[in-house]
Amino acid sequence: MVCVRVVQLAVLACLAHAIPATEVLSYLLTAPQSPKLPIGTNFTATCFIKNTTEVTADDLFWRLAQKQIPKEQYRKISDTALNVTFLVTEETPRWLFCFSNKKSAHVQLNSEKYLHGIFIKKDYFPKKPKNLTCIAKQKKDIISPIIHCEWEPKHLRHWDFSTEYTVHLNIHAYKSLNFSTNESSADINTEVFPNFMTLDIWVEAKNALGKVESDRLTVEANSLTKTDPPSHINIISENIFSKSLLLNWTRPIDKTRLNLIYEVRFASEGSENWSYVPQADTNFDIQSFRLQNLRPYTVYITQVRCKNERLGYWSDWSDSSSKRTPASKPTGKPDVWQIVSESEASDGYQVQLLSKEPELANGEIIRYEIRIQDYKEKRQNNASEWETVRVTGNRSEITELKNVHLTDQTTHIAKVVAVNSEGKSPEATIVIPGKEHALSPVEMLKVSSEGRKLCVEWSAPNTSGISEFVVQWANHNVFDWQREKRNTRKAYIQGDFESFVRYNVSVYPLYWIGWIGKPTHIEAYLEQGAPLNGPTKIISKPKCKEAHLTWEGIPLEKQRGFITNYTIFYNDGTKTEGMCHIIKRIDHFSFIMTFLVFAAVTVGSNTFSYTLKNLARDTRYETWIGASTIKGSTNGSSHSFSTLKYAPDEIEGIVVAVSLCFLFVVVLAMLICMYKRDVIKKSFWPEIPNPGESTIGTWSPDYPVKAETPSESCLSGISVLDVDVYDGKSVFEEDKSCLPLKKDKYMSEEHSSGIGGSSCMSSPRQSVSDSDEGGDMADTTASTVQYSSVVASSGYKGQTPSLQPQQAVFSRSESTQPLLESEEHPDMLPLEGSRQSQRFHHLGLSHCQGNSDNPNQLEMEAKALDFCPVEEDSEEMSADGQPDEWLASGPISSYMPQLGGYRQQ
Repeated sequence: MVCVRVVQLAVLACLAHAIPATEVLSYLLTAPQSPKLPIGTNFTATCFIKNTTEVTADDLFWRLAQKQIPKEQYRKISDTALNVTFLVTEETPRWLFCFSNKKSAHVQLNSEKYLHGIFIKKDYFPKKPKNLTCIAKQKKDIISPIIHCEWEPKHLRHWDFSTEYTVHLNIHAYKSLNFSTNESSADINTEVFPNFMTLDIWVEAKNALGKVESDRLTVEANSLTKTDPPSHINIISENIFSKSLLLNWTRPIDKTRLNLIYEVRFASEGSENWSYVPQADTNFDIQSFRLQNLRPYTVYITQVRCKNERLGYWSDWSDSSSKRTPASKPTGKPDVWQIVSESEASDGYQVQLLSKEPELANGEIIRYEIRIQDYKEKRQNNASEWETVRVTGNRSEITELKNVHLTDQTTHIAKVVAVNSEGKSPEATIVIPGKEHALSPVEMLKVSSEGRKLCVEWSAPNTSGISEFVVQWANHNVFDWQREKRNTRKAYIQGDFESFVRYNVSVYPLYWIGWIGKPTHIEAYLEQGAPLNGPTKIISKPKCKEAHLTWEGIPLEKQRGFITNYTIFYNDGTKTEGMCHIIKRIDHFSFIMTFLVFAAVTVGSNTFSYTLKNLARDTRYETWIGASTIKGSTNGSSHSFSTLKYAPDEIEGIVVAVSLCFLFVVVLAMLICMYKRDVIKKSFWPEIPNPGESTIGTWSPDYPVKAETPSESCLSGISVLDVDVYDGKSVFEEDKSCLPLKKDKYMSEEHSSGIGGSSCMSSPRQSVSDSDEGGDMADTTASTVQYSSVVASSGYKGQTPSLQPQQAVFSRSESTQPLLESEEHPDMLPLEGSRQSQRFHHLGLSHCQGNSDNPNQLEMEAKALDFCPVEEDSEEMSADGQPDEWLASGPISSYMPQLGGYRQQ
């Protein structure tokens, strides 16, 4: 190793010495230049400094392309030399540079002189060629003189220098041929194919790094031949041999040139599995062969190929030829099955019998013969008649045999025979038990999707006697079944299934002699997807604060999967505007946006109605329903409804409450009217005293005095009557008890409106001139009616009144009693004058007819009034309605309604 380093340094020194200083373009020099490196080996390069002391080896760096090599891979040889070692790989760049990055002005200004590089040429050592094969193909009627040879490796790497291959072919005792190429194959022209001669063939691989040879191939020239396939394949079908076909063909090359052997293969039409005739049966130079043990009435495809009998290459297979074998009597039973559907009758069910052609039909099935009988009759050998069913469809289709109505209690047995042109098949038997006699079903049934197939798994029932299983599948337009062996627990359904279509899969156990057990059903999809649409028909029944929604399920063909749940979205209509466009444009986030804008309720897949609660009154709501599967969800069309302002029960309650209140008020009013009828009568229809009934009209000398003897202590005179206009009550009705009058008051009333009063008055009112009430009474005079009574004194204590004129005495009262009708209608005065005077006269004297318990009081009142009561009254009047003349003999004041005031007579 040391010697190598010394030699390397010496060479570098010589190189550096040989270059004149004036011709130096760089202060650095690298070695070796343009090396040819084998990939996978280590390479060492050296960089040394010349003609400058500006830099030293410590200032040098190595860079492989654009990546600087770590200093750990450097080795300093001297102050002016530095080498680097690295592994050469396929990824190694082709340029290696040595440079200096010293921070001096001279180096920075002349950086291009402190840089030098090596261009690396790399490649692999040539690999030994392997698997050398040579072939000579047939050309027209002879073997081509061109021999084609191939070897490995097949793929070459293209570098600046590549491997060159030389093919050597040596014909023993004749000549040698060489052919060079850069590929992994070559064609060698021998001018004339060397039949029956021995050949030596090998390949030499060489590049700049070395060379290597392949193993030698020593063969007979005829073993390299490959002929064309046999031609004119002819197949003959013989009716007497229903299970065989006769093949004939033509050899591709003359027998004098090559001895050939053959190979035959065949397959039924539609099958991908070929059957090969044993080589021992065709290892001869023949041109015909009979295929045996074939299925009758089956189309077979055949092919033939050939080769040299001594280590030659098989020719390609001939073109396919097909032929149907002759028909024969069916050897297989028809595949009979049933479809059970509930009958409209309550005492049974409907069964539809179906059949597929026998697997070994051996001909075209033209009809079926079927016989159905009770299982008990079968045991009693009471055979029924056979029925014939003609076949009209293709052989691959399912044939409907018969629809039968069976009872729940009776077990039936069906026998079916398939018939072709050559005969009948064996009988197929199926036992259809009544529902009461059905045997145990399979357990733990499940279906999964594997690729484009449905895989069915089940557990057998804990019973014995199972002969096989039947797997049945169906959808809206497909129905089929297949049979599995008794020990099968997992099966792939042999059918073409569609995605997003629901299939109903059933497994039936079959017991001895075809007795059918109870089925187990399950639904499955090959592939699920989101529904095509959500519920579209929504019916709402809104109330005040809730709404009952009802919708229809999605049709089966639009579900595209198992519905996992329904989601009800709703909100009032005012919040939906402005968000619809956002949801439509942002489809990816529509589901999230829906939950942000609308309230949502999720219900089960079997729920088709829901009641939304806690809604606002008298509000319009927008709602729609989304249907979901495991693969996604789809929303249905929107629906609007408005809640009620009042609930029906609320309106009825209000009506009932108002009616009850009204009825209560009416009843209460009636009760009040009944219990307070007197008060109401007095309030609305007051009792107004009738002046016409007064005794003043009878005060006449000529009028006889009544036989009524007044009390001795009664004071005769005129009482003061005050009638209140508002309450409509007279003084007499207010208090019937007699109260003593105050003497000093009556004596002081010089301007009294009345001249006397009965000792029986309960509360005599003061006149307008009373000094103690002057201001208050002035306000009420406007609403009072002034009454006056005329009193003619007849003397005291029964004395006869004098006919002498006396000073008139006025008795006046202030009353709130409204005017009488005669005062409001003066034109009726002449008719009512007499009654009015009588009424007022009676009012003035009515209270003086009783007995007084205080004679002194009566005497004092008589003196004060200076008159005596009249014992008898007269109602006689003049013709003009005025009192008689005798009434004017004393100082009498009479109230005249027709004049609206007082008059003195």
